Amino acid sequence: MTSRGAGTAFSRKNYRLSTEPEKSKVTGIVNSRLLNDYLHRVFTNADGNQPAAAYRKHLTFQNLQEHLDRLLAEESGSEDSRDQVVEGRLGPSTVVLDHTSGFEGLLLVDDDLLGVIGHSNFGSIRATTCVYKGKWIYEVLISSQGLMQIGWCTLNCRFNQEEGVGDTPDSYAYDGNRVRKWNVTTTNYGKSWAAGDIVSCLIDLDEGTIAFCLNGISLGTAFDNITRGAGMAYFPAISLSFKESVAFNFGSRPLRYPVEGYRPLQDPPVADLVKARKLLGYLKNVIHIGIDVTEGKLVEKDTSMWQLQGEPTVLITLAHIFNYFSPLMCKVYLVEDVLMTFLLSILERGGAVEAHPLIQQLLDLMWLLMEEYEVHECLKQLLMSLLRAYRFSPIIPDLGLQIHYLRLTIAVLKHEKSRKYLLSNVLFDVLRSVVFFYIKSPLRVEEAGLQELIPTTWWPNRFTKEGKESKEVKEESAEERLRRRAYERGCQRLKKRIEVVEGLQVQILKLLLNNKDRGGGEASRYIFLNKFRKFLQENASNRGNLTVLCPPEYMVCFLHRLIAALRFFWDGHKAKTPAALSSEEAYVPPQLFYNGKVDYFDLQRLGGLLSHLKKTLKDDLAAKANVLIDPAELQAVTMDDLDEDEESATSAAQSQRPSAALAIGGALARPGWLSSPTLGRANRFLSTAAVSLMNPRRPLGTLEKIKVRTLSVEQRTEEDIEGSHGNEGLLLGRPPEEPDQPITENSLLEILDGIVMMYNLSVHQQLGKMVGVSDDVNEYAMALKDTEEKISRCPKRRRDIHEELLKSQKVFSEKLNHLSRRLAWINVTIYSKEKMQDVYWLLRVCIRTIEHGDRTGSLFAFMPEFYLSVAMNSYSALKNYFSPVNSMEELPGYEETLMRLAAILAKHFADSRIVGTDIRDSLMQALASYVCYPHSLRAVERIPEEQRISMMKNLLAPYEQRPWAQTNWILVRLWRGCGFGYRYTRLPHLLKTKPEDASLPSLQKPCPSTLLQQHMADLLRSDRDLAPSFLNSVLNQLNWAFSEFIGMIQEIQQAAERLERNFVDSRQLKVCATCFDLSVSLLRVLEMTVTLAPEIFLDWNRPSSELLLRRLAQLLNQVLNRVTAERNLFDRVVNLRLPGLESVDHYPILVAVTGILVRLLVDTDVQGAERATAVLLADPCFQLRSIQYLLGHAEPLALAAAAPATDKRHFSLHTYTEYISAEELVKVDKMLSHLSEESKQAAATTLPTSEEDLCPICYAHPISAIFRPCSHKSCKACINQHLMNNKDCFFCKATITGVDDFTKPASS
Repeated sequence: MTSRGAGTAFSRKNYRLSTEPEKSKVTGIVNSRLLNDYLHRVFTNADGNQPAAAYRKHLTFQNLQEHLDRLLAEESGSEDSRDQVVEGRLGPSTVVLDHTSGFEGLLLVDDDLLGVIGHSNFGSIRATTCVYKGKWIYEVLISSQGLMQIGWCTLNCRFNQEEGVGDTPDSYAYDGNRVRKWNVTTTNYGKSWAAGDIVSCLIDLDEGTIAFCLNGISLGTAFDNITRGAGMAYFPAISLSFKESVAFNFGSRPLRYPVEGYRPLQDPPVADLVKARKLLGYLKNVIHIGIDVTEGKLVEKDTSMWQLQGEPTVLITLAHIFNYFSPLMCKVYLVEDVLMTFLLSILERGGAVEAHPLIQQLLDLMWLLMEEYEVHECLKQLLMSLLRAYRFSPIIPDLGLQIHYLRLTIAVLKHEKSRKYLLSNVLFDVLRSVVFFYIKSPLRVEEAGLQELIPTTWWPNRFTKEGKESKEVKEESAEERLRRRAYERGCQRLKKRIEVVEGLQVQILKLLLNNKDRGGGEASRYIFLNKFRKFLQENASNRGNLTVLCPPEYMVCFLHRLIAALRFFWDGHKAKTPAALSSEEAYVPPQLFYNGKVDYFDLQRLGGLLSHLKKTLKDDLAAKANVLIDPAELQAVTMDDLDEDEESATSAAQSQRPSAALAIGGALARPGWLSSPTLGRANRFLSTAAVSLMNPRRPLGTLEKIKVRTLSVEQRTEEDIEGSHGNEGLLLGRPPEEPDQPITENSLLEILDGIVMMYNLSVHQQLGKMVGVSDDVNEYAMALKDTEEKISRCPKRRRDIHEELLKSQKVFSEKLNHLSRRLAWINVTIYSKEKMQDVYWLLRVCIRTIEHGDRTGSLFAFMPEFYLSVAMNSYSALKNYFSPVNSMEELPGYEETLMRLAAILAKHFADSRIVGTDIRDSLMQALASYVCYPHSLRAVERIPEEQRISMMKNLLAPYEQRPWAQTNWILVRLWRGCGFGYRYTRLPHLLKTKPEDASLPSLQKPCPSTLLQQHMADLLRSDRDLAPSFLNSVLNQLNWAFSEFIGMIQEIQQAAERLERNFVDSRQLKVCATCFDLSVSLLRVLEMTVTLAPEIFLDWNRPSSELLLRRLAQLLNQVLNRVTAERNLFDRVVNLRLPGLESVDHYPILVAVTGILVRLLVDTDVQGAERATAVLLADPCFQLRSIQYLLGHAEPLALAAAAPATDKRHFSLHTYTEYISAEELVKVDKMLSHLSEESKQAAATTLPTSEEDLCPICYAHPISAIFRPCSHKSCKACINQHLMNNKDCFFCKATITGVDDFTKPASS
């Protein structure tokens, strides 16, 4: 036995005996009498009794091994007899899943053949061993709570993609997803299961019954009188749908919930267990018994403070014990049953983990006295067992089980050598250690003890039937107040218990982020950093492969714990280095994004691909940051080509391996998240679709081919990260705009960057998902309130109705009690004030990072897109997800943060350095949402004037050059509340329809911005080129949107009129409604422009004014004619009231058109009104009837035709007095009178025009322009409109150099 490790080293010469008492004082070796007593006290018999001194064999180190062999063999004979073949069981003694022939469908099976993931509609698999007699049990660890059927089947059962275990005769299953049992037919049974539960499957072949337990609690007998007899043997089996996953325990590990009288399918290693327990007893004796050399006697010692103080006698004794104990500690069953139980018992005495140094001493011993491979395997199995125990422990009120396992994990990780080994080889490579930072949410609140913790439930009653918060806040009754306070006290009790667990989880991360433990190699933090980066790469690069991705609910918890640990070290560094920044001022400096020291694994940058940016910005990098790009690197083809090379290399390597190892493609050398909860790499791909498992004939699909780039970070050292002696490490290439001051340790900057990436990968998505519970509470609260109102109104004589209502009331109350307790848990673990502050801190980090990056000019393009995404998403989460529980306004510096984010959105939504269309769209949508809410709109108004004007200028850029719908929406929101009849939040005809979420941007009360409107007016007036280009683009889009809408409603009408039954495609209806909404919003933008800067249309000294006015009049007439014609297409489709076309109605579009006309014809000077009137009446499409329609003045003919239908109501603005003011109605009356008069005069004065004198393009106006040089003619309106987009003549395609006025000669 060699002596190695972190413990005390002893040379071989000390390992000798001495009988002289005086010698012992020098060497520490005890005399033979004392040694004999000591060894007999340590190595007691199996019964614990020692023979009398006279009958005891004299023990020395020379004969100790022989004595130990005899002690260990005492019971082995009787134990070995138990390992014989057991009657009632057939198959291999080691029970696993049958991956050769016992499966159906597509499945992924772990390396240990105990974990399985469904990869097809409904795959099935059975075990290798069956039973035909006796009582048997196995356990299933539920990793996902979806559709699965778990139980027993016979060899004759034939399954397919539709039928699985329980769907055929002689197969029996329990389904906790649908809470049913299955045996051809199905009935209700058991309770619903959740991820983290353990299902025990019991079969009694003597009585012919099958039963199931959930987390050790019996669900009762599921089936009796099952088929037995000759040829009937039952296999454990499961059927599971796509992505569902479980891990089996047939007995290879101790059963978590053994049942008396039932045997596990796989026998425990009884002989080894007896040996291990004996040896552990001897080890405990060594710890318990001390040698007092001076007194020459044995003494009892306090075990908790035991230390190996260089005593050779004790060390040699331990070496003998470990000689036998070490090989046993490589077996998973023994590690879990013996070692883990012992270590947990040490911590059971309570107190802080530091108060139990014995565990550290034992780990020292292990490294000293065990072979290295044995320590490695033992530690790996110990952490796997701890992780499994933590994840699959039921939730109890004090979370005692979770706390217990976390405390032992901390104790193990406190040992430096063990920690570094586990970090380097186990925590991220073999285990899914992120599970340690997760606190699962209880699905069954009764079992979790939440009823005792939160005895009184409460829920808010602040919602009206429309789903909006009621305006009048009702005074809370005394009873409600008491209930609310009792509920809040219960929530506080729960919070304190959960905070204990969270504190332990943060402690684990603090150990992993230790950068002072440099003894024996690299500090833990730098090992963690490289593993953490690889973890991020897996989750960023495998978005389609669910087996590799970390589940988002784990990621949320990991993010919060990591933020807590990071800020602890950040502020600790600040305390030592006063010049550094505190964590409140944290940001990621821009040089990390371009100096190549941090790998972003092909994530999109703001300026596009990294390879492209290196080529185009290499001069800027050299000039600003002193970063030189290697010319050879520029010639190296793009990343796509590199990926292809690697892919071909991977496939070549795979072709040389045995096909059975073709996992899911050789790249998946990682454990699957959805399968085995700990180890278990999902690298066996089972498929009945392939002709043979061993020789798949089909090529691997897209899921299996995973591009994996080896990370350069794997080779990085502490010096590469932190820098030294003039080497700046991660901060190489500081741009001149970046202040020359220390921020913090470089390693913490990289962790901060990783945290931002984590939020982007899946945390935000999970935060949004969990809000669903709060929504459910609100829905049930509304339903309960509604039911109670009905009960109060129910007539006494209708007892039947009254009883049904009482039943409904009871159901809703029970559901609310359950949900309100579950919501309390979610609010504490996900939406607490502390978690909100973490997300807010992250938002501020992103804002500061973007601001610093922006100052670097062109180098801003290197920033990864996810920084902007996280800035927008974290603000959205704070506003929408945390707000019911905590108010965003209470956060420190909230107003300033809101303004700085507004400045970022205003500047970058049209930033030429940002090329990705997705991120540009996201910025535009975020800005559109920002201007919907008064608070955030005021923040936009507070940004510097120069930035506001620049933003408005970008919003007024021609629509053809970019996605314009969002831009238009922003302008509409700035106007809403100022337009004609435009003060509504919901359209009048939609008020009584299904309630919608009142927090939606589109349902916010109007909050126009006069300041931004003024900027828009100034820009349109002052820039002579801006106004025509902007308005032409708006008119073009209006023409397109309204034409598309009309085309679609024609198709819808034709489909509705067909005799055969048919359905209109819902997508077509949605597109149709969108075109209508776009038309309305474009009309509102035109109304806004006409109101703010009418001279653009009416001052004909401006070059394009007349043309713009003619185009506007033409479009307005088209819209009016289509919408107002009696019994027209529009009317018929509106009256169909099709789902999806709810927003299509007369009111929104007619009111928008009326607003424009009133502004042009009434609210203007005399000259302007005359010009507008002349152009409107000159348009050949103008019909006075359309204007009369607005006020309900239908034509006499139409009235006569509609006389029989007395219930037919005509549209009239007069009926919308709540939405249109009396003053506005007066203006419409005035406009109608004015147009009636003018149209009569125009009809009287218009001279008939011969066809020859009409414009050959439009046939609506006389010829009034002649082109140079070709002399072709048209009216001015046609040629002016044509020249905006094209310089070629209509007729001869010659390039037009000029246009002159044309007047017909009098002689002709």
